[in-house]
Amino acid sequence: MQIEIFEKTSTNDDVNLLPRDGLAYYYQGIFEGAASDHLFQTLMNSLNWQPDQLFMFGKKVITQRKVAWIADRGVSYTYSGVKKQPQIWTPEILAIKKRVEELTNCKFNSCLLNLYHNGSEGMGWHSDDEPELDKGAPIASISFGAIRKFAFQHKLDKTSASLFLDNGSVLVMHPPTQEFWKHSLLKTKIPVGPRINLTFRVISTKYESQQ
Repeated sequence: MQIEIFEKTSTNDDVNLLPRDGLAYYYQGIFEGAASDHLFQTLMNSLNWQPDQLFMFGKKVITQRKVAWIADRGVSYTYSGVKKQPQIWTPEILAIKKRVEELTNCKFNSCLLNLYHNGSEGMGWHSDDEPELDKGAPIASISFGAIRKFAFQHKLDKTSASLFLDNGSVLVMHPPTQEFWKHSLLKTKIPVGPRINLTFRVISTKYESQQ
């Protein structure tokens, strides 16, 4: 299927969502509605989704939320004490990647995908600051499926900012956002359907070569 792309339409274009110590921009309508629905279904059915595994307080926790890790050959990623083994790029993810690279002017070599089945599944407060991530590169987050609330919290004084992430939208977090801010996908008791989130990242090849 040819993926149709709309030009950026959000009134938030080029408006920094964060008051200081970071740069975060939100773009609605990057992927046309029918294309977004097609991509959601294709991603749901074509990837090897696995429950996420985290180490918390010395114990392994298995989440209801599922994940998939896609990366170039030789690129690995470890978070919460668990090393992710990459799957190969699919045509759909490569098409999404191309559009996001045009939007951000950045070449990504990996993508972490999350599948949230309903509003009871979310992501707790964290920063994407693992040592293998290129600290000079942005992280681009694409949303397909149900609309969910996403929040930022400053690490020092708890200043917060939040927004709802629409189907087909892109949130770009530029340095030094991860250094000063945590973020979270908030849980909700409101009935919502499943959501797939793709976060495109740059793994430092310098870090890889040292492993």
